[in-house]
Amino acid sequence: MYWHKVEPQGVKLKPIRAHVSVQAAGLIYIFGGCDNHACFNDLYIFDPESMGMTKPKVGGTVPPPSRAMTAIGLPSRKIVIFGGGDGPTYYNNDLYVLDTVTLRFSRPRLAPHSPVPSKRRAHTACFHKGAMYVFGGGDGDQALNDVWKLEVTDLNNPLTWKLISKNTSPSDKTKPPPRGYHTANMVNGKLIIFGGSDGVHCFSDVWVLDVETCIWKQVPLPGSSPLGWSGSNASGINDGVGKVGRLSHSATLVGSYLFVFGGHDGDFYANELVLLNLVTMKWDRRKVYGVAPSGRGYHGAVLLDSRLFFFGGFDGHNVFGDIYILDLGASSYYPQISHFSIEVDPEGILG
Repeated sequence: MYWHKVEPQGVKLKPIRAHVSVQAAGLIYIFGGCDNHACFNDLYIFDPESMGMTKPKVGGTVPPPSRAMTAIGLPSRKIVIFGGGDGPTYYNNDLYVLDTVTLRFSRPRLAPHSPVPSKRRAHTACFHKGAMYVFGGGDGDQALNDVWKLEVTDLNNPLTWKLISKNTSPSDKTKPPPRGYHTANMVNGKLIIFGGSDGVHCFSDVWVLDVETCIWKQVPLPGSSPLGWSGSNASGINDGVGKVGRLSHSATLVGSYLFVFGGHDGDFYANELVLLNLVTMKWDRRKVYGVAPSGRGYHGAVLLDSRLFFFGGFDGHNVFGDIYILDLGASSYYPQISHFSIEVDPEGILG
């Protein structure tokens, strides 16, 4: 694996953090986010073949400037954006859809009696079998650990939210403690949650939700603590099997691995790459060549054609507008392990 820094042709990406980055039809769409002064509602489109960047004009009902929202790509080449906010007190629970063909935004309709998730940001969203699954985040008063499902196959008709796992207190040991700035990945109907923070702890735990049975199970990783750590207690990875506390990191599914990059570990912003083997459920390291990005969190990460693309981020002081590629190269065997399962039985036992 090898790091490359990209100097895009055309428009330069402004320094941004807490934006969304989504792949659709071979292009990468980057929307929203903020710098140290303001939030934005700009759309950038990056072509990974030509390394060209554009900032097109968009139409329709454009979302307001916001950060820490989520976005998922649909097979229909539409992108669904949910939640986010601006400044210290503004949070929302709004839905927007970007048609990547017409470059127009719209607001899908909700059914008259549909429940609605609370306003939030720093949550996650994943797509599975025609539905979007939203987990956690924060509403300005507390961290959250609820799960909501929204069928998004037909965006022309009214949509209905469904609460499939309610919000509970940190004392509930049957599900992840409330958190935001974690990561979520969907693997064959299993939602994998890693890391995040409740404003006090930097979590190192991994949880799996079976979205069909709505049963949670914590993964017994070697050296992991359910509460992670904070401040000077952060010890990081130890020879590939220790615990890894992270918030505002990225976690990208590559075959049977999660590629976890950057984020804050309780002490500082990291620039290391670590892998979670989803077959053995153990942490791993691989040799990476080239010059890595500087330590950061709140960046965007997208996998496309055996390359991981990273956009922007923040190191506690500086907001970045750079673009890096992690070329999997000779390690492209990672995606070859794609047929595996993660099982959670009715007793919550991971198998």
